[in-house]
Amino acid sequence: MSNAYFTWDKFVENFGPEMRIAGEIFDSMTGNGLRDGCLCCFDFTFVSNRRDNLERLAQFLQSHYAYSLSGIKPNGSEWDLDGKTAEIPVNASNLMYWALDMSKRGYEFDAEFDAYGAPFDPAEQTFRATDAAQEQSLFDRGVHQYEQGDLSGALMTWSEVIALNPKNANAYYSRAIVKNELHTWKSALLDYDAALEISPTFGSALLNRGSVRDDNGDYAGAIEDYDKAISLSDDDELTKTRAYFNRGNTKLHLKDQSGACADWNTALRRGDRDAQALIDKHCKRAAILKLFRNR
Repeated sequence: MSNAYFTWDKFVENFGPEMRIAGEIFDSMTGNGLRDGCLCCFDFTFVSNRRDNLERLAQFLQSHYAYSLSGIKPNGSEWDLDGKTAEIPVNASNLMYWALDMSKRGYEFDAEFDAYGAPFDPAEQTFRATDAAQEQSLFDRGVHQYEQGDLSGALMTWSEVIALNPKNANAYYSRAIVKNELHTWKSALLDYDAALEISPTFGSALLNRGSVRDDNGDYAGAIEDYDKAISLSDDDELTKTRAYFNRGNTKLHLKDQSGACADWNTALRRGDRDAQALIDKHCKRAAILKLFRNR
């Protein structure tokens, strides 16, 4: 069912202002003495024209995020859902991605992420203590948060891993996945670039970067990534198979139907069942026409 209150067009229209507002809130907090990484709990409000939208959103937040909710209340012809986050290590990036995450979650339940803020005492700031010995446990915590659906929490945790070890390719790769899910594909590409600079034969990073490039019209860059993923002799077979499938999709975008069909057939032979539907749609008729032309 399509949104009637917080529509896709409104979500897109609000996307840039949401990032700008997060920056303004962060600047205000730092102007009042906040230091990077200070742990703060943010109060927040979602708004919708239907109570049941907020009820479903509340159930989702309670199941996927370590937040407390204070209930739903009427506000004129609308309804408000108020809550509070767990402690967030506040910096400009974390706050922006948390706001984008909440805006995305609101949209999914036809509700608008409306307001937020975090009171803090400049003289009583607390920070999360981390050291190199925690790198793996932090990374695993990010994986758990991501699997739970806490996108911004996972992103913040993997950022902590990167701060501990800027050479952790898996952390850049994982953070890129979240950034792309939060519609910041250019920033996601930078993280994939970083992962591949550290580990040039990281097949999954090549595959994902190619997909992001394809989604955003860089077909030459996508094919370059898929070619490299296919060429890696030590890469896993599943990644190679998907690279053939994806490269076929990109070739179709470039009007190279025969090249696309060749790649999809290779993917099918390697076990990718998704390729069959594309072969049926784009290749069988072309093969018949070719047969008639050659008679």
